[in-house]
Amino acid sequence: MPERIVIALGGNALQSRDSAPTAEAQLEVVKRTSEFIAQISQRGYEMAVVHGNGPQVGRIVLASETAKDVVPPMPFDVCGAMSQGYIGYHIQQALKYALNKRNRNYPVVSLTTQVVVDRRDPAFQTPTKPIGAFYTEAEARQLEREKGYTMKEDAGRGWRRVVPSPLPRRIVEIGAVRLLWDHAIVITCGGGGVPVVENPDGTLEGVAAVIDKDFAAELLAEEVGADALLILTEVEKVAIHFGQPGQQDLDHLSLAEAARYVREGHFGAGSMLPKVEAAMKFVRANPGKKAIITSLDKALEALDGKTGTVVTFA
Repeated sequence: MPERIVIALGGNALQSRDSAPTAEAQLEVVKRTSEFIAQISQRGYEMAVVHGNGPQVGRIVLASETAKDVVPPMPFDVCGAMSQGYIGYHIQQALKYALNKRNRNYPVVSLTTQVVVDRRDPAFQTPTKPIGAFYTEAEARQLEREKGYTMKEDAGRGWRRVVPSPLPRRIVEIGAVRLLWDHAIVITCGGGGVPVVENPDGTLEGVAAVIDKDFAAELLAEEVGADALLILTEVEKVAIHFGQPGQQDLDHLSLAEAARYVREGHFGAGSMLPKVEAAMKFVRANPGKKAIITSLDKALEALDGKTGTVVTFA
């Protein structure tokens, strides 16, 4: 049986810091990203792709608010769905072409996905998820005063707006994902999924939040019985003492070791921490399986066991 993997794409797979934050520039980055994903598919892996949307949904919200005197601003959950649509469109277009170049005539489809969260999740009291553009501290303080945003410094890269990041509880469209699995590469849970809460009468209601895409990918991996969770980011390996003289890159992490490093505060809340915690959650639920954290360009080598950080139960 082909090995099943769920791939979580980091922001660098969608957008380059060296180019303008336009749709056209994003598509060029996605085309390069799709070459790596197509290589993995060519090896015979079955896969689903999950992507982030932090910068994109932030810009959609900003555009909507800027035009409020012309058209009514869109609610945050609708902006999240819009980001799913256009990012998914870019990936499915570019990935299908990359597959065709390799004589792999395989369908690629993006699925707008709702993910249920708990309205009592403590994350709603302490927003932490960065979205949108980077600002100077002075600009951030002005946005706090004028817009009521919560702004936080993001890993030395600048200040960004933060919104609640509740844990995903249920993927509403998981049945459709399973039906599509044997027939297509599915791009799903984009941006972590559109966060919704379930009302007592069974209706779903969108909320202003962003689900971390790594946790959404982990839940998806559990739900489809994936053999591995592949989390792709900007660095080849997870490290402790990151950016310090004593930086130590890690080839392997057991669940116990990962938990200790998390307690010691080695991983940034807005960067590596959710990736490590999602990997831990996957192997905790699936002791015989693995999660891999590595860079996009090293993905195939990591799947071959040649690089990356492999997280296992023991």
